[in-house]
Amino acid sequence: MGERGDIIRRMQRALAGERRDLATFGNAELPESVTGRLVAKGIFGPLDERGYLIVDGIDGRAYHIAVPSRVDLGALPVGAIVTVSNGPAPRAADRAIAELAHDGIYRTSEHLAVARASDRPGRDPEGFVQAHVRRLEALRRAGIVKRLEEGIWSVPRDLVERGLTHDARRAGGIRVEVRCYLPIERQVHAVGATWLDRLIVRQPTDRPSTGFGAEVHAAVAERESFLVTERLAERRGQRVIVVRDLLSRLRARELESAAGKIAAETGLIHRPIADRQPISGILRRSVVLASGRFAMLDDGMGFSLVPWRPVIDGRIGHFVTAVTRADHVSWNLSRCRGVTR
Repeated sequence: MGERGDIIRRMQRALAGERRDLATFGNAELPESVTGRLVAKGIFGPLDERGYLIVDGIDGRAYHIAVPSRVDLGALPVGAIVTVSNGPAPRAADRAIAELAHDGIYRTSEHLAVARASDRPGRDPEGFVQAHVRRLEALRRAGIVKRLEEGIWSVPRDLVERGLTHDARRAGGIRVEVRCYLPIERQVHAVGATWLDRLIVRQPTDRPSTGFGAEVHAAVAERESFLVTERLAERRGQRVIVVRDLLSRLRARELESAAGKIAAETGLIHRPIADRQPISGILRRSVVLASGRFAMLDDGMGFSLVPWRPVIDGRIGHFVTAVTRADHVSWNLSRCRGVTR
């Protein structure tokens, strides 16, 4: 009871008088995922290494969530939009592998044929299948699948369930993802692909209208007006129609601006990344933008900005190689190790 009282007082201070329903239950009872504004963070105390997050959810409730010590609180800025998930979700790759396996045997040649036949715009069939092979390699190291020969794998009937258990064991239960590093008020006029833009593109019909959700509703309306003035959207009656490639245009604008500033600071030439072309260099630093977090790779003469992935956490100062395929990035963490997603 005393601990719960401390948590409630902590939440009330963080919310600065904002009226919210306070959710203080244990993480075992946490909903599948909570999305909202990070209003506070910290550790429980000198004798408890666990951290905590206070999230002002878009559903009108505020959540106090305990997170394991492995979560880097320093990488989570107060004001950012985050999603906290209670355990990993089943992987689409595991489902696809299980569906394509016949009598427990999965063949990459069959998967490649299916991927080519689907002919989805923007998808690289070879790269798509290779992403599944990388997943199989990870599951092989965990003893879940077996590689019989090149391109042929033995997979169990309960692959999806065992893959989920494997991911949950590695993740430690709670996962925290940053949806946008900028506070919502700075997203309204930001030159970049923000969380608000993703909401606008998805056009959800059940936008919340209480608590932080009401702020989101108002910010979306302001952002739509901004996009209209930037000729990235137009009004048609009560609706706002955005250009088809809105997110990629906004991301390109922001990356060009950020690259120009880095070039002026360092004297290096900006090398834009090209699809399926490897980029190698020293990982110099992380660059946080409205469009997300990017890695600055320095090859000695020029630099590239590549979308950050958790696999390169702690690799600043190391030589790495990245290959982009559409919206996916594969990383080679050394000159002799394999590719990791």
